[in-house]
Amino acid sequence: MGIRILYIGEIVGRAGVFAVKKLLPALRRETGADLVVACANGATGGSGIGKAHSVYLRKLGIDVLTTGEAAFYKKDIVEAFPKSPWLLRPLNYPPGVPGRGFRAYRTPKGPVVVAQLLGQAGFPRVHLENPFHVLDAALPTLLEGSRAVLLDFRAATTAERRAMARYADGRVGAVLGSYGRALSADAEVSPAGTASMTDTGRTGSLMSVGGMDAATRIHEYRSGVPVWAKDSSERPELQGCVVEIGTDGRAASIETLRVPCEEEFGEGTGNSDQG
Repeated sequence: MGIRILYIGEIVGRAGVFAVKKLLPALRRETGADLVVACANGATGGSGIGKAHSVYLRKLGIDVLTTGEAAFYKKDIVEAFPKSPWLLRPLNYPPGVPGRGFRAYRTPKGPVVVAQLLGQAGFPRVHLENPFHVLDAALPTLLEGSRAVLLDFRAATTAERRAMARYADGRVGAVLGSYGRALSADAEVSPAGTASMTDTGRTGSLMSVGGMDAATRIHEYRSGVPVWAKDSSERPELQGCVVEIGTDGRAASIETLRVPCEEEFGEGTGNSDQG
């Protein structure tokens, strides 16, 4: 029996945090997850993650939180990275940047290394090292921590995400993509033993535009005037996947998840905005 990893697609806004709170305890039991990993790049207001949310999501039962291009968008999170072993930022940031880009995490069945890289195209505020070169340089160190390696790869284009999945094929146990906030239908395990998925979706409002308020986004596209959209709360849903990786580093399976939240989000329903 391999190590089972529950990966929660990008948590977006208050509805996303609410869905995690309501669904994760039962979901962890039902999937038999040994480790829970979640993308939290949009947890606070749809863009970035604040310190309070990083602590709260950890308390809800998430073992590892990954970020992305918005890793340092919230001012108070910068000082939290070095003190929060469950929090990762992209590995291809320059040396000296707070936090870690990978770490080995203990599970009942052995350690798992979770690493994150950020793609090159479409991030005007962040210019990082080439993730393909960084993977080559880092892989020997990653494998020292465990043969079971999960690579979280965040990139703005589908092509770059698929290219990384093919490039890392047979070298890591799983390559899971994020950014599109739209669950892709291409979950697979390659003959070389790497599980991959182009986009792990989002955890948040289903009736939205990427978890954000639809009316605001539509107005922005119609007018051409940028606006700061608020997150949407209608019909929360948890998306993601469950991956099983053997201690030999080869993936045995990957299963896509879509779990609707029966309880509707509302102000005062115990979401994390107050803690």
